[in-house]
Amino acid sequence: MAPPPHEPLPWAQQGSAGGQQQMEGPQREPRRQHPPPTPHTGAKDAVPLSPRAAGIRLSEHRDEPGCSSPSPEVGRAEPGSRCPAAFKANTQRSQSSAVLPRCKCGIAAGSIPARWLQAPCRMAWHSLLLLPFLLAAASGNTVPIFNMTIVYVAEDLYIGETAFTLIAYDPDGDPITYSISGTDSFYFNVDSQTGVVTLKNLLDRETQAKLTIIVTVSDGINAAVSKRLTIIVEDRNDNAPVFQNLPYETSVLENTTVGSIIYNVFANDSDTGTAARVSYSIQEVIPDAAKNRWLFYILFNGSVVLNSSLDYTINTFLQLKILAQDGGGLLRNETVIQSSTTYLSITVIDVPNLNPRFLNEPYSGSVPEGCPVGTTVLTVTAMDRDTGVNDMIYYSFTNASVPFAINDTTGTITVSQLLDREQLLNEEVLLEVMARESNLDIYGNVAQASTVVTVLVTDINDNKPHFYQCLLSTCDFIYTQSNFTGSIVEHSPSNMPVSNLNIVARDPDKGINGTFELYLQGESASAFTVSPTRIVGTGEVQILVQDPSAVDYEITHVMVVQLIANDTGNPTDCCSTATVTIDLIDTNDHFPEFPQSTYSLSVMENSPDGTVVATNITAYDPDSGAGGQITYQLLQEYIQQIFMVNATSGAVLVRNGSFLDREKRSMYSTNLQAKDGGNKTSTTMLEITVLDENDNEPIIIGSYFIYVEEGQNVSTQIKAFDNDEEDTPNSELGFKIVPGLYSNNFTINQTSGEMYSIEPLDREAVDSEDGQLVVTVEVYDHGVPQLSTMVNVTITVADVNDNMPVFLQQSYEFSVFESSDGSFVGNVMATDADRTEINSRISFQLERNTGSSNFLISSTRLGLGNYSGRLSLDPDVTVDYDTMQDKFFSLVVLAENTAANDAGNIANVSVLVNVLDVNDEPPTIPSSSQKSVSVSENGTQLGLVLTVVAFDPDTNHSLVFEELSVACYKGGSSAGEVCWDWFVLLPNGSLLADSLDIDYELCDEVRLTIRVEDLYTEKGDRYSKNETLEIWITDINDNAPIFFPVSETFVIVPEISPVDLQVATVKATDADSGLAGTIVFSIISVVLVQEDGDKRPFDNLFKVVTSADQDIYTGSIQVASNLDSSLKGQYQVTVEARDSAAPQHATQTTLNIFTVDQSYRIHLQFTTTVDEVQSNLESIRIALTSATKAGVYVSAIRTYEDSRTTAVKAKSVIEAYFVYSNGTALDVNQLTLLINSNPTALANLMNLGLVVIGPGEVTESSKEKEMIGVIAGLAAFLVLFILIMILALVLTTRSYKRKLSAMKALKTATTLSPAVVQGEGIPGTNKYNAERANPMLNLSLDSSHDLGFHEETSSLASINSLDENMVNSPKEDNFKAKRGNPHPTDSTEDKVLAAALNMEEPSKMAYINTAFNTTDL
Repeated sequence: MAPPPHEPLPWAQQGSAGGQQQMEGPQREPRRQHPPPTPHTGAKDAVPLSPRAAGIRLSEHRDEPGCSSPSPEVGRAEPGSRCPAAFKANTQRSQSSAVLPRCKCGIAAGSIPARWLQAPCRMAWHSLLLLPFLLAAASGNTVPIFNMTIVYVAEDLYIGETAFTLIAYDPDGDPITYSISGTDSFYFNVDSQTGVVTLKNLLDRETQAKLTIIVTVSDGINAAVSKRLTIIVEDRNDNAPVFQNLPYETSVLENTTVGSIIYNVFANDSDTGTAARVSYSIQEVIPDAAKNRWLFYILFNGSVVLNSSLDYTINTFLQLKILAQDGGGLLRNETVIQSSTTYLSITVIDVPNLNPRFLNEPYSGSVPEGCPVGTTVLTVTAMDRDTGVNDMIYYSFTNASVPFAINDTTGTITVSQLLDREQLLNEEVLLEVMARESNLDIYGNVAQASTVVTVLVTDINDNKPHFYQCLLSTCDFIYTQSNFTGSIVEHSPSNMPVSNLNIVARDPDKGINGTFELYLQGESASAFTVSPTRIVGTGEVQILVQDPSAVDYEITHVMVVQLIANDTGNPTDCCSTATVTIDLIDTNDHFPEFPQSTYSLSVMENSPDGTVVATNITAYDPDSGAGGQITYQLLQEYIQQIFMVNATSGAVLVRNGSFLDREKRSMYSTNLQAKDGGNKTSTTMLEITVLDENDNEPIIIGSYFIYVEEGQNVSTQIKAFDNDEEDTPNSELGFKIVPGLYSNNFTINQTSGEMYSIEPLDREAVDSEDGQLVVTVEVYDHGVPQLSTMVNVTITVADVNDNMPVFLQQSYEFSVFESSDGSFVGNVMATDADRTEINSRISFQLERNTGSSNFLISSTRLGLGNYSGRLSLDPDVTVDYDTMQDKFFSLVVLAENTAANDAGNIANVSVLVNVLDVNDEPPTIPSSSQKSVSVSENGTQLGLVLTVVAFDPDTNHSLVFEELSVACYKGGSSAGEVCWDWFVLLPNGSLLADSLDIDYELCDEVRLTIRVEDLYTEKGDRYSKNETLEIWITDINDNAPIFFPVSETFVIVPEISPVDLQVATVKATDADSGLAGTIVFSIISVVLVQEDGDKRPFDNLFKVVTSADQDIYTGSIQVASNLDSSLKGQYQVTVEARDSAAPQHATQTTLNIFTVDQSYRIHLQFTTTVDEVQSNLESIRIALTSATKAGVYVSAIRTYEDSRTTAVKAKSVIEAYFVYSNGTALDVNQLTLLINSNPTALANLMNLGLVVIGPGEVTESSKEKEMIGVIAGLAAFLVLFILIMILALVLTTRSYKRKLSAMKALKTATTLSPAVVQGEGIPGTNKYNAERANPMLNLSLDSSHDLGFHEETSSLASINSLDENMVNSPKEDNFKAKRGNPHPTDSTEDKVLAAALNMEEPSKMAYINTAFNTTDL
């Protein structure tokens, strides 16, 4: 991990260029760049500085008061400048320290030889000449800082869209490049310059919700920094619900009860939240009939419910198209609802509820007559329409006495007796076949069906022709005939048929089988012929004259022939014979003759048509045959309209009796003619007398209207006559009163017709308004039949006022609604029997009593003597049912005849008026029905929760409850609409829990706003006030604890971590309440992951203390036992959160606690005492924190003890660790850089006594003041000169030393080996002009030997010293300068070289020169 980013430091920016330069010379190593240490590595690994890589830099404090900014020229300071002392640092074996001297000199030493530093006054100008190179060597460059640990990316990004941006920081301001790697980098591309990460391959949260990539950032200078970056793929609604356990198939009995659940479907949505909530609906029913659409419905849980009855005959198979859709969610920044469909296949299982059905109807077959018994006719087949049941079918005939039989199982119809087609009533035999199932249907009835089978009995030639005497149209063919008689007039022409012959020949066979021939035989056969000669089936037969001369009456009166019918297709029984006798008819040669010349006849008038006047008036004609047959006719045409005669018998009859009226004509005369067949005629006279009949009604003379006042008698006489014959009963009259309404009030004389009243008349007894009464008198004769005439006698009776009013009822009872001001109450009815308007007029009024003032009454005429009294409420008076003690009024209504002469003509009647309640009061919901109710969550309490009761004071009401709104609350705050479908309020007030989604964690209080409506309200408000019904959701333990994300990094410094120290915290919450939401933390395991990857478990190393703040529980991870400060790595602490109610739920999380080992402990030396340091500790912490932005962990404050003498005497030391929140710790070098880059913090720390930062001992610098004085005395105008001189001196010295070393090597090498080729060296160089002339080439030397060729080395001790490097005082510089040359030659160098060449052990250990090569020789 890297330290937190901070603003780029000025010195870091200026020193970046120098940090990239290489140190000059073959023995200088390039300056190595290194990243800041991570929690997993120590300072030794994190700061791999070579002895030459760490140097002293010029401190720049631009904000220090009184200290001028340095000159842009490197190493140059403005005259008169003063600055706080620069850090001096010398690094050896990854340890470094720094001293904060007084401000004496602006030069910082880095890789300067120690012997130069021992003579600062003599070598000051040399140091100034080396200043540019020192600045380049001392310039530092830090690695980029990358702190991102987690990002969130939506899964619905398109390829090429920006996913996120990598952000790193380089304190030096160097350009940063980015790259990513790892398996999951497959999904992303990164812009190496901007850090913008785009999508390369599509994401899918459901496949992989968490990705990890390795992010590498580099500034191109230091080693690249790599870090794992966690990518959380955020969910989007990109998944439609997926139906599980497909395919969906089920079978259902067709008589399944409506409302039954027939199947359950389930669809899963891989998304989260509302996007995972699936609802169902039926989109389509196949087949898509109108009735099928509502055959099923589906519940919210996927249960498919039968909604109406199934019918196997309509649907044997159904498919439901079921839609599953989620609750919607974001996709491409839009709210999208995903859905999917599937089909549920439903097979309807048949049950026996249908009658069988015959197949292939209609049935017809044929069988020849005379076939053997058992011959198969046909087979009928019936099937059980309940195809899924398929019961056995049994067959039978319902016909009685049929010549066929049927197999009861196969349905095969066979012949059961011999068939004779001609004996059957019809050649088509109709058989009614019944098919019956073997089992009863589901209703317990016999399942059966019937059909009609037509069997045609075909003909065979088994009959011969026969003769019958009948007309063809009426012949019944029952009796055959063999003798026939006919006649014919003698000498009739050829082909004249013999008359009176009704011969029918018939062969009952059919078609060709019924074809036969006819011919004649016998003595007279030649005189006649037969027609036709061939008949098919049935036909009429005629005998025709063939030889007219042979037909002679004078020869014979009778001729006989034999008629033969021959069936040529039946030779065994072919023929039938009939004898035909023909009588010959004579011709006409005589006139008819009547016995009398005149006949006297009589007939009753009005005789009906067809009445016989004379039975037979006949004439005689001796001729035979037609000549002797006489016909009769009346000659006068007008007579023919009245009478007619039978042409054969001579009987005279009435043709039209309506003309026979004695009163108009009493006598008729006519001639009757007789004519024979030869048109010979004769006549006789007929005289017909019309006899009288009683056919005339009596005739009334005059009209009868009589006027009389009531109370008087009346009399009158009825006069009439009759037109029938006088002095006969037909014209004798009688009188009587016809029974009627008033017939009993009168009497009449039957002979004279005098009528009078029995008693005085009463006008009120007359029903008519005009007072008229009608008495009907019947006048009749004595003839047969008796005739009569009616006459009305109208008597008008004048009215007299002699009656008082009368009510139609003894009492009246009415009802009226309250508050119906002026409304109609009822009618009282009264009558006055008087029959005139003035005498029967009635007026009504109310008798004064209690309550009568509330009513009004008015009179209305309904008719004569009929009046209605309209009773109504007074419009100015209001009747309130609720305030009345008695709910009725008792009234007395008076009826008065206004035409009466006295006041006594008044009638009264009692009237009871009941007051009815009007539904005018609103209903109310009593407080007792508004009590709170509790319901358990998760659908554990479905069904009836509460029955709300309402009250309505009205007597007639119908109350219906309504749910107006639903409000959801959680913890007293609104919870949105999450609970809107949890509860249902039925119209009867039943409150039902109707959802499995009731969730206490979403909503703990539901407030239903309800009201009740009175459907019968007639007036006023029909609704009650809105009331609130509170439903409390009770919690059950259905949620596991949830840990809050841990965003901070936990670091522990074992050395300063006492028992009970809090080193980390976790937070969790449980959505449940009470004990179910009470969390207790515990530590499950502690594992130390060491730097090498090994894992080491520990017990009882940490403990956890649980605390609570409302619903958030905090687990404080504390040290339970002393920690080992030498261990490196990180502790993985697994913490469990468990709730406290059954069933218990637990969740675990793992914390990483990074350890900071002793290698990061830093010593801060102060010139103040321990007590002063402790009193200023807080200020010291603040200054250190402001400079480093890191946490300061003080492990100890002690007195500093060191026997060495130094310029600055430290009195106390603080041992501390500097750790960032991400686990990164600072080493000495990093701390030095950060403090040096913050002038304000540096000044504060120096004021508090800080002098040295480092892990080692502090050497006292007694010459500090002199050094600072020398440096302060340098003049600005000498700077340039000094630099030039230093450069020249350095170049001269290096050239001299190389030559000297080469000569020494040459001198010594001459004694090594004769194999070495001698050659001259090239003057002024370390090169040779001959091959193998270099004496050191390929020489095997011990690498541990120090040849002493280090140009800056003054002594071995100075290089390997562990002492802190200090800036010496001027006095020390003068003292050391007296020792000699800038580069003195130690006398031991030759000894060392000789010992090396002779392979001898050196006397001292030397610095290992790994960069040595032959070119230096």
